[in-house]
Amino acid sequence: MKQQGSEGEACGERDSFPNSRSWGTYRGMDFLFNDSMACASTGRMGINSSCRTGSTLSSNGTNESRQNSLSRMSSRDLRRRASYSLPRDLGDQILESISLSRELAAQIVGNVDGSTVAQMGDSGDRVVVGGGECGSENENWRSPADYVKECENGFKSSSGDVMIMSDGILNRSSSVRMEQDKTQNLHSRSEKDEQEKLHRRVDYLLYLIHLAVFGILGIFTRYLLQRLFGPSLLALTGNDTALYLDLPSNMLGSFLMGWFGIVFKADLRSLSENLVIGLTTGYLGSLTTFSGWNQKMLDLSSKGHWTFAVAGIILGMFIVNECANVGVETAEWLHKCLLKCLDRCSEETRIKLQHLRVDSFKRHMTAMIVMLVIWGLLWGLCGALARRKLDSLSSGSVLWLGCLVGPPGVWARWYLARLNGQGLGKNGSLKWLPIGTLLANVIAATLMAALSTISNVVNTKRCSIVVTGVQFGFLGCMSTVSTFVAEVYAMRNSGHPGRALAYAILTIFPSFIIGTLIYSIPVWTKHYN
Repeated sequence: MKQQGSEGEACGERDSFPNSRSWGTYRGMDFLFNDSMACASTGRMGINSSCRTGSTLSSNGTNESRQNSLSRMSSRDLRRRASYSLPRDLGDQILESISLSRELAAQIVGNVDGSTVAQMGDSGDRVVVGGGECGSENENWRSPADYVKECENGFKSSSGDVMIMSDGILNRSSSVRMEQDKTQNLHSRSEKDEQEKLHRRVDYLLYLIHLAVFGILGIFTRYLLQRLFGPSLLALTGNDTALYLDLPSNMLGSFLMGWFGIVFKADLRSLSENLVIGLTTGYLGSLTTFSGWNQKMLDLSSKGHWTFAVAGIILGMFIVNECANVGVETAEWLHKCLLKCLDRCSEETRIKLQHLRVDSFKRHMTAMIVMLVIWGLLWGLCGALARRKLDSLSSGSVLWLGCLVGPPGVWARWYLARLNGQGLGKNGSLKWLPIGTLLANVIAATLMAALSTISNVVNTKRCSIVVTGVQFGFLGCMSTVSTFVAEVYAMRNSGHPGRALAYAILTIFPSFIIGTLIYSIPVWTKHYN
């Protein structure tokens, strides 16, 4: 009994903040089922392994009747799972257990602070300046990455649980890990981290370089998808339909966000935190664009195509959300396959995988030099081509000009993301709202509408090219759909669909209304083409 109590206490600590699997994948909140149907999702959320043996699932009095029905499931009934026909009573018990596990998981995730959920998409530059020398106001602040590190370093995993080992490599525990002293473990790791830690300014610069390089790659991908699915080739998207030009890139970015921003995020963080930020905030954030989506809907409404505009907003939101769901589901399946493959790998292969981690000063400096060279080559090439194309007033200069001004847009969005989960005012109200991402999207959409109006007023080809380049690069990177969708996904799966709906409305409606005042009304009154 004493041993079970200690395990319960450790489990209680672990439940108080996200662990490496539940918050590295989010899918712990979507209730995937393990070996026992009655406690599958709770195993994913870090619940005590005694749930698997049929012990008490919850102390909540409202669930006692359901727990009793689960405990009456006999071994004879369990053996019937292998039969082709499912008995009605066993089927009812399984469905009841699934419903119970969903309720329990919803209660567990619902107890998580809303500010933590608001930071799951992006916590901005607080990953660098979140603590330590930043001042007393940040001393008690911990980013989701800090939660992951605490859970990786200080807690044990029960038998059969999927976990990320403290060495950062994916694995499946085959036996219960020996109890370790948490204080000593954290102390030894803090000393090691202190020795290998980069200077804060150098670390900040490394993040900015990763964001710039991956942001430019995201712009390239978005441009190629526009050309591929646009009127010039496949003609599946266009300017006069609800299927706007940036829809394919928003779909792909949302799908990949389910991979790298939700399921594999903790695994990638074990290799390199800079890589995680570069992929999610840099590449996927620049691949997707909320401001471009909003502007296309404004173009449709200004031409009188209100049906297409409304359909584009509703249908676009539904599509990107479903892409994120499919991305999470496929990534979960792939993750399980990788775990099985790693189980069969030799010890030598696992050691080689451990060496891939960028966890030393030398490796960080090597990564910085490589990324600086890539960034310099990309910027130099884009600058030369942008000048050449702009002199000839070629529309091809839009891409190269966009790549030049894209990185500052990524940096601005990353900086604003520090406001996520911080709330409003001195009391910190509305901490569940990702204010940073909200501001980035609304500001970018407003500026894009204003620049479109300026382009209509000036009405020259050179001005149109420059404005379109700034819109495509800077404002396209400043706004994001992938992070926005990931935050909506986190709210829905943490038991707060109302917050998810409110957040979506607060992002879409103000952007469209302000854009109508700045762009559509001048088009209607001045009769711009």
